[in-house]
Amino acid sequence: MPDEILPFLKELMRLPGLSGYEGPVMERIRRQWEPLVDEISVNRIGSLQALKRGSGPASRPSLLIAAHMDAIGFMVSEVVDGFLRFVEIGGADPRILPGQAVVVQGRRPLPATIVAPPDACLPDDTPDSALPIKYLLVDTGLPRIQVERLVRVGDLISFGQEPIELGDSVLVGRSLDNRASVAALTIALQELQTRTHLWDVMALASTLEEENRGGALTAAFATRPAAAIAVDVTFGRSSGVPEHKAFPVGKGPTNGTGPNVHPAIHRALTAAAERAEIPLTDEITPPDSGTDAFTMQIASEGIPTGIIGLPLRYMHSPVEVMSLADIRRAGRLLAELAAGLPLDFADRISWD
Repeated sequence: MPDEILPFLKELMRLPGLSGYEGPVMERIRRQWEPLVDEISVNRIGSLQALKRGSGPASRPSLLIAAHMDAIGFMVSEVVDGFLRFVEIGGADPRILPGQAVVVQGRRPLPATIVAPPDACLPDDTPDSALPIKYLLVDTGLPRIQVERLVRVGDLISFGQEPIELGDSVLVGRSLDNRASVAALTIALQELQTRTHLWDVMALASTLEEENRGGALTAAFATRPAAAIAVDVTFGRSSGVPEHKAFPVGKGPTNGTGPNVHPAIHRALTAAAERAEIPLTDEITPPDSGTDAFTMQIASEGIPTGIIGLPLRYMHSPVEVMSLADIRRAGRLLAELAAGLPLDFADRISWD
């Protein structure tokens, strides 16, 4: 992996950028992409769109590559006696919330922790399993008067753990879903600085994927690409996880196949991986793949779409685990795909 990518990815992981509030992370991605593209802009709902022109004739087709930049988190719903009640943004596993470090984005960032009342203080009918979020609180450790001055209902709460490197090639932390895919797309743009590609390449850091996937839908509708790729995480294999539901971390990305994926795009990704000698595993996806591909596929008149998955353990937690090698491979695969598309590829696409 290029030396500058790991520090960049760690920066992205530290930035909040929750779904619908992606401004801080968007600005950092913009600075990274500006030297790599010909045009860059932000659309009406905050997605970052970057164009790298191809070398084909003026009527050349375009490939849209989307990696969502939003992260899961929480929002303050009530301030009670100096403690904060909260609701989810994007969905988090309630089993792992008590005891987690968070940062409240109040009038200034406030370090805090998610806490649960002692078991003996809970109502008798409280479930014995993971406590619902309605029983949890955020404790800033500050006096009530200070909390009421610094925090308002609607303020955001993000996970507060720092990224950790394990061994030589594994990264652990929050928001790898899906900042890792933004890093992979950045690698692809870097690779394309020295490679010829006939098609225009449109890089998209999309908003709102964790809520309604509106960022990719609106960008695809506005730009009308000839083909699109969603780059996102998929379930990484670990002990106790059925093998057919997850993929090994560190063994390469996955190539989605199913109703949400056009067969021609799936084949093109397979061929690109073979050319570049990148390990690639087929992943069966349901009708709704849970990615931006679901909305890009049905935008406008319909867009042939594919999915690249990065295996990730402990998804939607503050300790997501991913192989750096898989990020690098996904970036190279995207660049190989873009560089290998002939001008008439879109004209020859058929559903078979």
